[in-house]
Amino acid sequence: MLNRVVEPGDEAGGRWVHRTGAVAAVRRLGEHGPPPAGLTARRWAGYRTRAERADPARDLTAAHEAGVRFVRPGTAEWPAQLDDLGDGRPIGLWVRGRPGLRTWALRSVAVVGARACTGYGAHMATALAAGLAEQGWVVVSGGAYGIDGAAHRGALAAGGATIAVLACGVDRPYPRGHTQLINRIAEQGLVIAELGPGEHPTPSRFLVRNRVIAALTRGTVVVEAAHRSGSLVTARAAQRLGRFTMGVPGPATSPLSAGVHELLRAEAELVTDAAEVVELVGAIGELAPERHGPVVPRDLLDPDTLRVLDALPARTALPADAVARAAGTTQDDAVARLYELRSLGHVERLGDGWQLTRQATTSGQERRNRP
Repeated sequence: MLNRVVEPGDEAGGRWVHRTGAVAAVRRLGEHGPPPAGLTARRWAGYRTRAERADPARDLTAAHEAGVRFVRPGTAEWPAQLDDLGDGRPIGLWVRGRPGLRTWALRSVAVVGARACTGYGAHMATALAAGLAEQGWVVVSGGAYGIDGAAHRGALAAGGATIAVLACGVDRPYPRGHTQLINRIAEQGLVIAELGPGEHPTPSRFLVRNRVIAALTRGTVVVEAAHRSGSLVTARAAQRLGRFTMGVPGPATSPLSAGVHELLRAEAELVTDAAEVVELVGAIGELAPERHGPVVPRDLLDPDTLRVLDALPARTALPADAVARAAGTTQDDAVARLYELRSLGHVERLGDGWQLTRQATTSGQERRNRP
């Protein structure tokens, strides 16, 4: 009943239920008298009106028929990290799917972003989710069009685990265009919601739903978001809760990446693939591989030999004494290093002079062109 009475995110109602206890709160709703401490008469009247219309038996019957269970705080399946929401903690969650919610949530990452995403954003979300799933992480998102759908599909395609957190009843997939996707998630993973069976979404419910995504997971990754995107609500909730907040950069000229870039300028971490996400949210030692450009032959030379090589001009030959002066060393040392460089294919002898080979000229150009 309380799940029907107290709207998601209602901290005043949550405070009253937590302080009073669920059983006592239900009993109090059926009694006459003044409103409990901390609740206005208007709010209390609204609660009582909702309580009169609630039908817990009907909800449980509908849930049973849809293969849905109700998980409440304090039970074995309840994810304790949701308690970090304080008075805004859900009264309970309706769960559709076989896996245990608490176990899956312990190793989960949220991947969220714009509904009207670009091809780049969809590709990044899919690849990121697939990579996380392959490394044993559960991908959590909101089941919406765009980035959410791409993240769910990426995890499923990799044979991994995913959770959809809905802003409506778990028996009423929304958006309708994702009915097949959400049903597939329920078969292979979990679909969860605060709202009871048959409930429809509203704009405000989408926003308060995002706090559950943020609290449930170890961190939130935003892939494409405009300045006013609801995904930023999830990211900022994650920041307030002390979770990792990450963003995937996009083109500087793209309005759909503007919100992500704003996050990155603040306290979010820049990530480009699953390995970098895991390095942040995973255990000690789960490090992303080092990134570097290709190694060219001249990178393997010691600094003194490299100075002799750099002393040679691109298109003309120089005698050994001129090379020595340019390199700041003795002629004997320059000659010795020139013969070493010849054996490695960097230089060649031309009469009394030395010149670069074509291999060395190309390698030098690549080195100079590096950022």
